[in-house]
Amino acid sequence: MDVLVVEAFDKDVLAWLSTRHVVHYAPELAQRPLAFRDALGGVRALVVPPSVALDGVALRHAPHLSVVARLSVGAENIDLDACARAGIEVVRPASASALAEAEFAVGALLQLLRRVPIVSDEGLLVGREIGGSTVGIVGLVPASRPLANLLAAFGATVLGYDPAFHSSDAAWQRAGIPPVGLRELLQGCESVVVLLDFFPRYTGLFSERLFEECKANMVLVSLGYSALFDARALARALNSGKLAAAWLDSVEPGLLDGGKPLHRIDALQVTPRVAATTRESRSRSAWAVARRIDTLLQAANQRGAAALATPSSDKPMQSRSDEPAGPADEPPSA
Repeated sequence: MDVLVVEAFDKDVLAWLSTRHVVHYAPELAQRPLAFRDALGGVRALVVPPSVALDGVALRHAPHLSVVARLSVGAENIDLDACARAGIEVVRPASASALAEAEFAVGALLQLLRRVPIVSDEGLLVGREIGGSTVGIVGLVPASRPLANLLAAFGATVLGYDPAFHSSDAAWQRAGIPPVGLRELLQGCESVVVLLDFFPRYTGLFSERLFEECKANMVLVSLGYSALFDARALARALNSGKLAAAWLDSVEPGLLDGGKPLHRIDALQVTPRVAATTRESRSRSAWAVARRIDTLLQAANQRGAAALATPSSDKPMQSRSDEPAGPADEPPSA
């Protein structure tokens, strides 16, 4: 078997991939961990959902595996270090869901700005518009550029920050986002969208000290892991009104349980990682994954054919009587 697909997959893409490789489509294995491991014996490429754990133990059942693919950007339940040690490439379609995430962020901003009113200069409770406001984007990721374009179409001014990119990096210019410091961004923006990729060093990045820098009545939308936020500090900012409202699309298990700081806060909206999941984004992801799997397997096949065509080094080369024996020709490039 060349490819094992254990995730719901676009039928057209699956049909295309099946014309080029031996494909077994078995999404039911996601609920049967023992059967899943047993099925890995001859698999060269694997497509798995976030619910399936692929660790060192599972990889020992997959001696021929060279590609692991995920339709979503995250790498939850995939032991990246174990895959690297085994020479397995992990394929994730980084940009396939960018537009879906950008649209979701704009929709969330629109809802928060209208659903959570503020007191106007006349003493009235009113909503707000994106147009004419300043919106901060934290995280320079594939979704940042389409989000900046959408916000500009509304007439908003956009600022950006990412701790991994210096302000002089050309990536900011390509994205059309002027970079500023994080405190400057929080002080100058009516709305902030957090897209930042999570690394352990960013745990609690948004602390109580940073929330004190926020412009009054700011609204916050985050598509990043909730570990980016100090939960107690976020709760204080929402309860005090420093933040008018927040929307988190990725919440770690137990974060909203009774007794926890964010339990039952009316100004907090939570969704279960739905920003990247649309019909269109899943189709783009499936095509990106399938094409990459095909490229890698075809290259492996060519290398195997080239190795078979090369004379074995343990057999002596027969030389002509008028020239000395030499090494075999280099195998053709894959």
